[in-house]
Amino acid sequence: MKPPVGAHVVDTRTGRIGIVMGHEGPYVQLRPYGGGREWDADPGAVRCATPAERLRASTVHVNARSRGELT
Repeated sequence: MKPPVGAHVVDTRTGRIGIVMGHEGPYVQLRPYGGGREWDADPGAVRCATPAERLRASTVHVNARSRGELT
């Protein structure tokens, strides 16, 4: 799967939800929802995030920000 830039996906090897930032060589470059350090994922181990997974990632980010855990 080669998801488009900006798509919300799940890296099935780690279970992390990320936003596609680009494609470099054989990898999909993902960034965590809300920002952070990018990581490379195997395109074969990436699937589209469900609406529930996207909502959960958003909620986790908003809650962490409200607790002051994010700068």
